[in-house]
Amino acid sequence: MRAGFWAVGWVLLSGLGAVAEAQTDCPKLAVDAGLESQVKQMVVARAATTSGSRSGKTALYAVQLNTGKTVAVDANLPLQTASVIKLAILYDAMNEVRAGKAKWDEKITLHPGEAVPGSGMLLFFDAPLTITLKDALTMMVIVSDNTATNLMIDRFGLDAINARVESLGLKNTHLYKKVFEPATWPMPADQPKFGLGKTTPREIATLMGYIGECRLQAGASDGAMFHVTDDADRAVCGVALKMLKSQFYRETVPRYLETADATTDGVAIASKTGSLDAVRNDVAIVAGKSGPMILAIFTYDNADHGWTVDNEGEMSIARLAKVIVNRWSPAGIDGKLLVAGLGVVAQAGCPVAGPGV
Repeated sequence: MRAGFWAVGWVLLSGLGAVAEAQTDCPKLAVDAGLESQVKQMVVARAATTSGSRSGKTALYAVQLNTGKTVAVDANLPLQTASVIKLAILYDAMNEVRAGKAKWDEKITLHPGEAVPGSGMLLFFDAPLTITLKDALTMMVIVSDNTATNLMIDRFGLDAINARVESLGLKNTHLYKKVFEPATWPMPADQPKFGLGKTTPREIATLMGYIGECRLQAGASDGAMFHVTDDADRAVCGVALKMLKSQFYRETVPRYLETADATTDGVAIASKTGSLDAVRNDVAIVAGKSGPMILAIFTYDNADHGWTVDNEGEMSIARLAKVIVNRWSPAGIDGKLLVAGLGVVAQAGCPVAGPGV
């Protein structure tokens, strides 16, 4: 791609529409060739079959938001999301709260017979049970509670959640149905292949970037995708970011990176994981001292179907995350930097640096 193309700005790079005027001060995406070569070697080694010891396949996309450095491997490949698709529900909820159409403290009731199996805690509670919207979203994020997820799909609507994703230009990201419940309407032809949801590493990294950067749509006008971030936005984004920082499952991206005492320095990684027997995914914001990073790492067709903390797919994600973060932020990570907006300042006429395509 020609260097001059970058000057038209991040909206065009995201495939979300052209920018009328060139912005010479917009950050420029640039592949970190040395890092990408190293990462690809790790991915190829993991997928090697010559000795009969294939571990699985890997696809990923990572970007450092303030520098535009990127690394990608099969970043546009649609894959099973497992629970990382719950980020789409969270983003829609954030916009609805900001627009005043939902409230963090509104009451949500779990009725008898509505709980579903799998990850989470609500399955074990007596029903009827009434909790707040924020509680339900928190459980959906930090322990990937499937019952809470279904309550949120009921609250916001499957079609509305997918319409929100589509409005962002994320054409390969889709939430198909509620968890562990049969669909009551015709499914797209590709649903059996993907299960709960589909996305690409690049697209889900873009969505996580919008959450971290606090790029909300509520109140946008004149054809703009997002409105100018204000204190009310940051208040909403701060609540969501706290959920992601409180992620219980930390054996993937955080595994080799969280060496500091989080109670003193604050949590420096906010993430959403997703797991199936042959799938391990993690999408994370990492607050590097050299600048914030978004990592979306997917492992699939995994030979290790175990559910221990030493699952090979999880450890592979951890090793890749360590290589990427150490390259881009050799001074380490710092929880004090993990705040709504991520400290990335937008230039005039140019969206806050985002993952792009």
